[in-house]
Amino acid sequence: MAAETPFAQLQEQFKAGGPNAVFDQLAATLREQKDYHKLFDALCAKKKHELGAPLHRPTSLDDVPAGKRDEFEAAYMSAAREVGQFLLADKKLGQAWIYFHAIRDTQAVRDAIESAPMPRDANEESEELIDLGFYKLVHPVKGMQIMLRTHGTCSTITSLDQQFQNLSPEQRAQCAAILVKSLHGDLLQSIQHEVKQRMPFAPPATTLRELIAGREWLFADNNYHIDVSHLHSTVRFARSLSPENAELKLALDLAEYGSQLSEQFQYAGEPPFVEFYPAHIQFFKFLLGDNRETAQAYFQQQLDREPDAPDQALIAYVMVDLMARTNQLDQALPLAEKYLVKADPDFAAAFAELCQQAGRFDVLMRSAEDRGDLLTYAAALVQ
Repeated sequence: MAAETPFAQLQEQFKAGGPNAVFDQLAATLREQKDYHKLFDALCAKKKHELGAPLHRPTSLDDVPAGKRDEFEAAYMSAAREVGQFLLADKKLGQAWIYFHAIRDTQAVRDAIESAPMPRDANEESEELIDLGFYKLVHPVKGMQIMLRTHGTCSTITSLDQQFQNLSPEQRAQCAAILVKSLHGDLLQSIQHEVKQRMPFAPPATTLRELIAGREWLFADNNYHIDVSHLHSTVRFARSLSPENAELKLALDLAEYGSQLSEQFQYAGEPPFVEFYPAHIQFFKFLLGDNRETAQAYFQQQLDREPDAPDQALIAYVMVDLMARTNQLDQALPLAEKYLVKADPDFAAAFAELCQQAGRFDVLMRSAEDRGDLLTYAAALVQ
């Protein structure tokens, strides 16, 4: 005797147990068939039937009575998690993301990306991990690591430039650290090779600074050992590193290497990084606590000499950022109040946070009154 078809099974269940039995049988069949998208629809349809809502659009909220929406949303989220987990188990991360993203809970997808082995080459799996991790921001750090390994430095730098503003400060620092470490390793290897070729009996050097010290010939005749545009971008990204990041010392080495390149390879930046590599040397030294007074004087000189108000704000922002990140808030507040709060209305919230961290609500009140900001003044007054 031929086995019952799924349709016949639904008929039998309806006769035996009514609508709920039909939906339960349907869900069981779809799980067995691994038809998870239809399973999501089936689970939502079951809940809609229980709530007395139409079934022709099983996942839509529009036709759910207002008083029952919370109950349907709870069932919708439960169904999305179940289906998402099934898809993750099938290693269909991109499809799983659709469901977890819909309920604004992508931690399970992040965990799956974190546990995924690092691909060796570009393939369909690696592209999915990059898309989810880096471009959809589920796990930007792992996504960038995969991109760097499978697509190389050039593509990674271009993509990181596009995404940088969408990352959190912590993610920016982590991505910058990966890039700094990778580029530093490539540069170190390249210079070690040249030194060994020219000086086969030279004592070994383990740091970039040791390798280039006293060897001006490494830079003679416009010579360089790494793509100079990659170096420029990596040093710029490295400004996101914190004093606690071990890669900050590597970033300083990169900037010191760049400062010895031919002038044609030292591209200017925005103030205060017009002298790109010398300015970054001072920036990194300030964060590292290496002759911090000299570094502060370097930027203060630029600020004092700059006649243009927008450029003054750029310089002051860098100085305030450095001081805030090294807990020198008493020095940061006067600069921020003088150059930034009026120049950039969007900075007001950051200034209020600085004042709160420093416990200087008197400064915040003075600034708010000066700007006619009653709300900020009241908030500072009651604090």
